[in-house]
Amino acid sequence: MANKAPEVPPLHLAELTATQFLDIWNKFDTDGNGCIEGKELEHFILELEVARKGTSAEPSKASFRDRMKEFMLKFDENGDGKIEMSELAQILPTEENFLLCFRQFVGSSAEFMAAWRKYDTDRSGYIESNELKGFLSDLLKKANRHYDDKKLSEYTQTILKMFDLNGDGKLGLSEMARLLPVQENFLLKFQNIKLSSDEFESIFTYYDKDGNGYIDEHELDALLRDLYQKRKMVIDPQSLASSKKSIMALSDGGKLFRTELEIVLCKEPSF
Repeated sequence: MANKAPEVPPLHLAELTATQFLDIWNKFDTDGNGCIEGKELEHFILELEVARKGTSAEPSKASFRDRMKEFMLKFDENGDGKIEMSELAQILPTEENFLLCFRQFVGSSAEFMAAWRKYDTDRSGYIESNELKGFLSDLLKKANRHYDDKKLSEYTQTILKMFDLNGDGKLGLSEMARLLPVQENFLLKFQNIKLSSDEFESIFTYYDKDGNGYIDEHELDALLRDLYQKRKMVIDPQSLASSKKSIMALSDGGKLFRTELEIVLCKEPSF
């Protein structure tokens, strides 16, 4: 008698391990293209709705269409009509889920960047996949989060499967920043200010007058004011101060290097 396939845990479980998370993902990403879309997405949202209501009764078609629209507005972060694996990780209501674990215990973007710089020594915006375990271990230690080696290995393997989609053995800062809590994610705060590579190069070169590859806090203030004006955005002192604080969390001793600023402000970083 053939062995039965392992049962996929229902979406309403109070806790999910990283392995269970992948089982759920694979259930819905039936074509293996790295996202849930079309009929896959309909089935996923329907099961999630049913699980959350604690009943097997399906909602009406009209109600379901409205709920699906609401769902996508809330969770489809990049507005592409698809749910990516990292977006799904934020949807699943669990504490054990590895991304939510990091969102809860990684306290600040400053802590995140301090750990990141230890491994991204050439400021390329990437760390090698074989350095990921050490990076995650450092983050958990900074957050005073207890873990064993088995759990750390599970987190490591799952994040590799999430973020090293092309298998090149590199993990980018812009992707790994998804580990941060929303209020600490420096990328999310600048979604309305996205420059082309040429625009970014021009404005960074203008403010990095001595050509040393970084700008300081004073220069950042002028740069942000310039950006706000170019985008016809109101220069609200409180908003500007918040933006500066978020970006300066990326700085190294007050120095904000080109690569790190490019990740925040540029549509398509050049590296």
